[in-house]
Amino acid sequence: MREIVLHDTRSGELRALRAPGGEPIGIYACGPTVYSRIHIGNARPFVIFSLLARFLRHEGYEVNLVINLTDVNDKIYDAARVQGIPSEQLAAQMSAHYLADTDALGSGAQTTSPSRRRRSARSSRTSRR
Repeated sequence: MREIVLHDTRSGELRALRAPGGEPIGIYACGPTVYSRIHIGNARPFVIFSLLARFLRHEGYEVNLVINLTDVNDKIYDAARVQGIPSEQLAAQMSAHYLADTDALGSGAQTTSPSRRRRSARSSRTSRR
C-alpha cells in the first residue's frame, strides 16, 4: 500500500495518513440542506469527498464516507410552506432527488447519509425509555 501524505491544517505539517488502530479511515462531509434540487454547490463536496474516498480505496485503504443531509431547517420549512406541503414530505422528496442525482454523477456512493430527522427520531425514542 502506497503511503498517502496529507497537509494537516491544524499543525501546518505534512503527515502520513494512518488508519486509526486498523480501523477504516473515516471521512465526514457536510451535505446539503434538502429544500430544492441539487445544484453545483451541493455537488462540489460530494464529488470532492467521493473522489478522495475512491482514491483511498484504490490505494488499498478501507474507507467509511459519510455525507449528512440536513432535513430539518428553516429553509425547508419556508420552501414547504410556499409549496403547500408538509416539511417532512419536501425533505423526503428532496433527499431522494439528492441521492438519485449524486448517484447519476457516478463518482461512487457514500457509505451512509444520515439526516437530522432520523437522528432526532432515534434520540426521542431512546430518551423515552
